This record gives sequence, structure tokens and C-alpha cells, in this order.
Amino acid sequence: MTPDTLDFDVAPLVARLVHQHGARWITTDTLAAFADGAGDRVLFLSGDPVRFPEGVDVAVVLPELQRAFPGRFSIGVVSRADEDEVARRYGANRWPSLVFLRDGRYVTTVAGMLDWTDYVERVGQALDMPASRAPTIGIPLVSAGGAASSCH
Repeated sequence: MTPDTLDFDVAPLVARLVHQHGARWITTDTLAAFADGAGDRVLFLSGDPVRFPEGVDVAVVLPELQRAFPGRFSIGVVSRADEDEVARRYGANRWPSLVFLRDGRYVTTVAGMLDWTDYVERVGQALDMPASRAPTIGIPLVSAGGAASSCH
């Protein structure tokens, strides 16, 4: 896919992140290079604008969040065709989602549209968190009886 074809299936305000705010289009082919870059990175999973109209709202707020934390993170806009695969990789199960990465490692996910003060607080927390394991990495334990193990 070329950058021009990635614009085809997204809302204009989502595409504006790339064309006016310095974000990069991310596909499964470019994900590793983006994620492995130094520093904090945010993957934006906007979702279908008809089913998840708040994705367009997040696209408007995201540059403002970047200005609230100057120089702290880069933005990657995941192509609509690759959103499901990228979401599975990082355990995102709600649209829209912001997946935070640092130096190639998962940090956290902030899902949905939030009030401005909540967004600033959650993004600040994400930028201060240590990197961790994505929620989908690992093998679930199954007991001899076949039920998934639990600590409760």
C-alpha cells in the first residue's frame, strides 16, 4: 500500500493527522520499524468512523495531547486494513484506542474518547509508566480438568 491508498478508507480528520500533524501511516509491514524506534510512540486505532464516530473526536484531540506533552511522543495512525491485526498484537479490544509503546515495548492502552482533563491525566500516566508485556503475550494456563487457572 502507498500512503495515498491509506487515505481511502479513513475519515478526513484521521488522515489530517498524517498530512498536517506529522503522524505516520502504519501497516503491518511498517509496524516493527515504527514501534522499535527510540522513545515513546502512540499507535492510533481509530476504528470504522460509522461504527465508532468517537474515533474522529480522538483524531482531533490527539494533536492537542501531543502539544500538551511537547516532544514526548510520536504518532502512528494504523491503517484501517491492519487495525484488527495490530489490535490483537497489543491486546486492544475497543475502538478508538491509543496504544503506547516505548523503545519497541508495550506500555499501556488508553481506549475510548475521554474528557480533556482525563486524557491529560491518562496520557501523563502512560508516559511515566514502565514498559510491560502486552496483554496478549503468554500462554494461558489450563488445569488438568480443562478449566483456565485463576488466582481466585
